Amino acid sequence: MLWSEREEREKREREGEENSEKEGGGERERQELEREGKRERREGGKEKREGGEREKRERERQKEREGGRREREGEGGKEREKRERKEKGKREREKGKRERREMKKERGERWRGKERGKKREGREERERERNRKKREREREGGKRERKKERKKE
Repeated sequence: MLWSEREEREKREREGEENSEKEGGGERERQELEREGKRERREGGKEKREGGEREKRERERQKEREGGRREREGEGGKEREKRERKEKGKREREKGKRERREMKKERGERWRGKERGKKREGREERERERNRKKREREREGGKRERKKERKKE
């Protein structure tokens, strides 16, 4: 009896220790998570105050990393100049495309507006001129016929 009671008590104590370790570990973990959560919340508020500064810093870091990578890869002066010329050419082409697009748009607006009316007026004027010349030729043709008739008489 005494022997079994002692075993049971020891068993309960062991289980109690294990449970307390689990509970304690859980408690410790929960406290750490709470602290991290508070820290994250604090940092989150800081980011909101800073606005886009975090993104700006990230871009700067990216540029620095790229610059460092180029240096490590051994991009010398010639390679850098070549790359810069290439980028400049690309910018110039884009600028030219933009300008051409704007010119095209401007031209379209011109035809849609007053210019279109002027164009039509010019066409009508040319047509009137053509008709006038035809009439004159017909009259002349009539004159020729009259002359021929006179000669026959």
